[in-house]
Amino acid sequence: MLGIRRISPNRWHKKKNWILFAIFLFLVFVRISKGSYYKDLYYFISRPFWPGQFQKEIVLESIDQEYLMKLNLLKKDNLRLRQILSLQESSNNENISAVVISRKTGSWWRQIILNKGSKDGVEIGNIVIGPGGLLGRVKDTSLFTSSVTLVTSPESKLGVWVDRIQVNGLLVGLGDDYPSLILYSKDADIKVGDFVSSSPASTLLPSNIPIGIVQSIDETLKSKKTAKISLLAKPHVIDWVQILKVDI
Repeated sequence: MLGIRRISPNRWHKKKNWILFAIFLFLVFVRISKGSYYKDLYYFISRPFWPGQFQKEIVLESIDQEYLMKLNLLKKDNLRLRQILSLQESSNNENISAVVISRKTGSWWRQIILNKGSKDGVEIGNIVIGPGGLLGRVKDTSLFTSSVTLVTSPESKLGVWVDRIQVNGLLVGLGDDYPSLILYSKDADIKVGDFVSSSPASTLLPSNIPIGIVQSIDETLKSKKTAKISLLAKPHVIDWVQILKVDI
């Protein structure tokens, strides 16, 4: 008969302790790196599944609404005001094209991860736009990837401009698909269908970036008006984006 080899209890416990110790070291490593190496690993794993060049061309042509909104803005950006306030300007030559390789658009945190990182020149605070308009801002970067906080995230608060009534407002993410526009004037004559863009007075965004359209208005508050905004750029369907290299 063949003898049965038994593993002694002490040897099994030692092996188990080494496995637990290795898992502990891995978790500490992830914590210290803040997940950046995990994102870089995901970059390489997901690379074969990125959308092809033909899809990029199709998406980039789907900007009719963006052009319509820019025409409605009629280039009302005041150059003198921008110079006085030392507002930043962006150059198309500095834009970086990127692919969305992961997205969390159905959860409270609302973010996307792009396949361009610090090695490509992406920096925290860079603006991210898609066909239609603004998507969000870069929150953090790894060597190969960058995480973008969407305008729908509760972390997002941006100064915006309602062109028809020439009024500034605050766009606040609520964790759903419709960020809230806050106007601190009860008398503001905002209407459903009004276009909303980035404010000429914003210190975070270049002016006149299309954002969305007023979908509904809440006039129940005494000191202000709020409105739901339907975004022109849809983060849950966009695969290609542009990262604007803007000096803050």
